[in-house]
Amino acid sequence: MENTKLDYEKFKQVFKKYLEDDRFFCFVAEHGGTVIGCLNLRIEYQLHHTAKIAEILELAVMDKYRSKGVGKELFDKASEIAKDNECLQIEVCCNQLRIRAHNFYEKQGMSKFHYKFSMNLYNEKIKENRIGI
Repeated sequence: MENTKLDYEKFKQVFKKYLEDDRFFCFVAEHGGTVIGCLNLRIEYQLHHTAKIAEILELAVMDKYRSKGVGKELFDKASEIAKDNECLQIEVCCNQLRIRAHNFYEKQGMSKFHYKFSMNLYNEKIKENRIGI
């Protein structure tokens, strides 16, 4: 959903739900009192794993702070929380065009295994970048 302007009020409502739900962990990286990165993690049991799985839902770092260790620090914190919560593994879904992000996750020790399929339920165009479209 790169370059998508989100509705602030809707965002605020969803974020409030994250904060009220103990399955979600939200944390930020700061520099000089300014938020320069954030990561949102969800932990839940999944039947097909018969275990708890941690999933990175969002990981974002401001452009000028990328490749400076901020993303790694956030990823390491997510991994620590996942281990503390006895998760079997950590997962992330990443847009197929975000090759730089793929390289980042592979450097963290992750491997590509799955495809994600999406369908809008209201006949609206899916606001995701896709290869060939």
